[in-house]
Amino acid sequence: MKNLCIAVSLAFSMFVVSGVAGASDKADHKMKPFVMASTSAGDMAGIVAEVTDKLKGAGFEIAGSYSPFPSATVIAVTNDALKKAAAKSDFGGYGAAQRVSVTKVKDQIQVAYTNPLYMASAYRMKDTLADAAGRLTTALGAGKEYGPDDDDAMTDEDLRDYNYMFGMEDFADHFMVGEHKNFQAAVDTVEKNLAAGVSGVTKVYRIDIPGKDEVVFGVAMTGKTEKQKNQDDTYLMSEIDFKPMRSTAHLPYEILVSGNKVYSQSARFRIAINFPDLSMMGSNSFMNIMEAPDAIKGAMSAVAGGKK
Repeated sequence: MKNLCIAVSLAFSMFVVSGVAGASDKADHKMKPFVMASTSAGDMAGIVAEVTDKLKGAGFEIAGSYSPFPSATVIAVTNDALKKAAAKSDFGGYGAAQRVSVTKVKDQIQVAYTNPLYMASAYRMKDTLADAAGRLTTALGAGKEYGPDDDDAMTDEDLRDYNYMFGMEDFADHFMVGEHKNFQAAVDTVEKNLAAGVSGVTKVYRIDIPGKDEVVFGVAMTGKTEKQKNQDDTYLMSEIDFKPMRSTAHLPYEILVSGNKVYSQSARFRIAINFPDLSMMGSNSFMNIMEAPDAIKGAMSAVAGGKK
């Protein structure tokens, strides 16, 4: 009976989300990067466990999870549909995982997740990821899209051509941070360096993309020295994620191995796509983290076996 209820709920969610996906084809349909599923009081560990069980029940596999800081846990999920969708697109591995966050803010715990429809457009994918959107709705609830103000929400067309401002990187301008003799050598190098915590970077998850030589790693970044501060997950989020509804599911960052090359998105794109209304100047602005893009690129290069 329980399985039947889940199946009916999932079918209904697919119907609802297919309508949203259809609407996303219209030029005037605007999207935001995150969905707030619920806010409640409760025990952090208990809610994380409950969310994990719900995600598994909706057909997701847990690729990995971590706590970037004590008040938060991020759970990266994938499934066969997401992997197949990633395989259809150039560098689609960036979209192979969706991220679910459980964040304690004062006396409330927020459960949120990345909006798959938004991410599909941002990463220029051929699939809308409506299946993932439906399953997340089934598991956690439809909730409310959030992130930027309404004026800064974006259409599919906006997202596929997005950069924060003229001269800054877009999706296609990711960095090649390492190159090796073949695909396996590239993967082995990244695995070895993540296991060793090179430059304060460690593995959260690994997802292999079916039918092609492509692997995406989700990585945690810490900065134990003043020099490394600008790559540190906790420090960066303290500067950019300051609104009452937290965007913890911005984390973790990705490293992509495609063929014999290793890539990392520019922080000027990767941060901006999730925080498009972050101001350039002032408190809680890009100016406060102006050294982060180079710090992150250097750390990723070290992990990839390139120059730091």
